[in-house]
Amino acid sequence: MYRDMWRIRKFEYAVAECVNRGLVSGPHLYIGEEAIAVGVCTALRSDDYITTTHRGHGHCIAKGGQMKPMLAELLAKETGYCKGKGGSMHIADVSSGILGANGIVGGGIPIAAGAALGALVQKRDWVAVGFFGDAASNTGSFHEALNLASVWKLPVVYVCEHNSFGMFTPSADSTSVDDISIRAKSYNIPGITVDGNDILAVYGAPKEAIERARSGKGPTLIECKTRRQLGHYQGDTQRYRNPDDIKHTKEIDPLPRFQKHLISSNIITEALACEIETKAQTEAEEAIQFAIDSPEPDLSELTKDVYIPFKPI
Repeated sequence: MYRDMWRIRKFEYAVAECVNRGLVSGPHLYIGEEAIAVGVCTALRSDDYITTTHRGHGHCIAKGGQMKPMLAELLAKETGYCKGKGGSMHIADVSSGILGANGIVGGGIPIAAGAALGALVQKRDWVAVGFFGDAASNTGSFHEALNLASVWKLPVVYVCEHNSFGMFTPSADSTSVDDISIRAKSYNIPGITVDGNDILAVYGAPKEAIERARSGKGPTLIECKTRRQLGHYQGDTQRYRNPDDIKHTKEIDPLPRFQKHLISSNIITEALACEIETKAQTEAEEAIQFAIDSPEPDLSELTKDVYIPFKPI
């Protein structure tokens, strides 16, 4: 888990570097929230599925996505996961259980319910996890999907990453409740709130919820309280945000927090921690070069994989 957290952090730094070099513009970075993606996805099996958000790089890596095709996708290269046609907000890799990031707020929530329904129809024991932000809990897709998942006892776990902002708006100004998890009561399903910057707390909650879903007992809503360290997108100056809040996000950074726990518990040494970070840095640097060196898609590929030809029954 510590290794994957560093891989996500270094990948996002690599994306930020690509923005600074003018290779890509405006991605939404996951720095400061790594414990959620890793904690949840570590509890999943390889054949389970996830749906993710516009801030989805961390979820993809935690579920098995590789840096090279991910960064190539961001740079619109043909070696990307979607052959350069999806970009940052639409990375997908079904073979890894990644059903896709989504540029629509709350768009992945009903898709996760659909994947869970597929498990029931095909009599499989896989579980779907739908990641979303606190602002998405105010959309109709959230309420419709949770209602249906509860009625049909779908094997789905919904994970709300409550980072306290919907774009530039504080959640307190747009959301009627402090804890998103309380909304689970409306649909007669468990609702849990955990510290999203404590990876051990994050891992424990979805592990139990996933086992519950896999055993046929239905969905769970998990709310992970966190803070994004950066703005809504790379380049956001965050003038709408209190400087003390930005300072606080770095004080509760999940990476040094987990590192301190691992070292004090004699699970890893400082030397090994340094080695893990260095390897993640090297992997990210190699991904940048791979993406830069990769060819752009040919114009003949423009409409391939985009439209499905209509075939009358």
